[in-house]
Amino acid sequence: MGNETIGAHDEHHDGGKQRKTTIVLGILAPILIIVLFIFIGNILKANSIQPEIKKRSRPVLAVMASTAISDTVQLRVNVQGQSRPRTEIDLVPEVGGKIVSVSSKFISGGIFNKGDVLYRIDPSDYQVAVVRAEATVARAQQVLMREESEGAIAKLDWDDLGNGKEATALTLRQPQLIEAQASLQSAEADLDNAQIRLRRTAVTAPFNGQVREKFADIGQFVNPGAKLGRIFSTDIAEVRLALSDADIARINLPLAFVAKSRETAPDVKLSTTIGGQLREWDGKIMRTDAAYDPLTRSMYAIAEVLDPYGAGAADGAFPLAPGLFVDASIAGKIIENVIIIPRDGLRPEDKVYTVDEDGIATSNDVIVIDTNPERAVLLSGIEPGSLVIVSALEKSQISLTFRVLDINDPTKILIEPKKAEREKKNGDGDALATAQKKLADSKKSYAIAKKEYAMAKKKAAQEKKDKKKKKKGKKGDKDKNPKDEQSVDNQNQGKNSKKEGAN
Repeated sequence: MGNETIGAHDEHHDGGKQRKTTIVLGILAPILIIVLFIFIGNILKANSIQPEIKKRSRPVLAVMASTAISDTVQLRVNVQGQSRPRTEIDLVPEVGGKIVSVSSKFISGGIFNKGDVLYRIDPSDYQVAVVRAEATVARAQQVLMREESEGAIAKLDWDDLGNGKEATALTLRQPQLIEAQASLQSAEADLDNAQIRLRRTAVTAPFNGQVREKFADIGQFVNPGAKLGRIFSTDIAEVRLALSDADIARINLPLAFVAKSRETAPDVKLSTTIGGQLREWDGKIMRTDAAYDPLTRSMYAIAEVLDPYGAGAADGAFPLAPGLFVDASIAGKIIENVIIIPRDGLRPEDKVYTVDEDGIATSNDVIVIDTNPERAVLLSGIEPGSLVIVSALEKSQISLTFRVLDINDPTKILIEPKKAEREKKNGDGDALATAQKKLADSKKSYAIAKKEYAMAKKKAAQEKKDKKKKKKGKKGDKDKNPKDEQSVDNQNQGKNSKKEGAN
């Protein structure tokens, strides 16, 4: 029985040792796997073939260019303004009364001619006044005739009875004659006034024009000076244009300028879009304001268009109506021997990029005289015949070499860099061989790495399998009969008691 107790104790001791071994293996297994992968990576790195370091050539970019030319140009000033009639007034009656008729032309937008009767005021009272004035004139004429006759009779009487003495003015009734003449003149003046007031009952158009607004209508009683409507002249249209100092310098207009004649006045082209199409009118700068505008610090020039509703209308059908917002292009100075380039060739900060005969880009500072959407006019900075780059280009690309193409014919090469020509002749044979060698080396390295990875994977699977077996054995020890374990413990306790009794 003592031997059985010792055997049970040894088995219990061996089970604890196996559990410790399993724990140690569980900790070391991941570490061994990591070390294994590091080892495999070092092997792959050692066996890999380093690629050949070769300096790559920069690809040659292509840019569009245009040739700068020397020419004579006329500067133009482009500004904007709003059209207005040169003459615009309120239509008012000079006499009061009831409106008895209104012209069919007097409506908003209606067109009339000079002398047309637009309104008519009831003339009855004014006709009566004319009749009374005519009667007064007739009486005054009768009095004058009587005084003239009596004066003649008085002179004859004095000649017979005056004994050769000179007659006085009173004797000859000259004061009465003068009074009668004055009364007649006054009556005639009253008649003229009555006739004028009668004529003024017909309100006529003072010029050829158009109705902007209508304020009164038939049946309405109006006083003298009341607004019947607002009308404007269609003979001449004006556009007031604000000019800066630079604009004035381009046109060479003096302060308080007044054109001596229409033929010598500066030309101006007015334009705007109506009905989806561009409409244009020809005008002249006829005068400028006498002073600068204190708010905008600008001087205003006045452009005039003759007969804007007739011969001066755009395309014969589109008048320069009041309130129309237009663009104005004013003809200015004529300058010779200037350099002209495409507008896209002018960069910010007044710079122009050019290319030399080798295709190398250069930045140039230029003096700009004038620009428009199509071209830029330069005073200096580049020479005529220079190739101006019009393609988009960054500042960092200056001093690089480019292939230059003609802006008018992109298939035409103006400059082919020499370096690009050599690379084109050499071909791509060497590059193809190098690429094939690199591909073969890469395949070989991949095969080695794949094999080593498979071995490591197999080894890790075996370790995992062993670990599961050990874990299963440990579980079997735990499932033993508790009575056997108690029996072993009792045997150990009895053995210890015997040793103590012997002692």
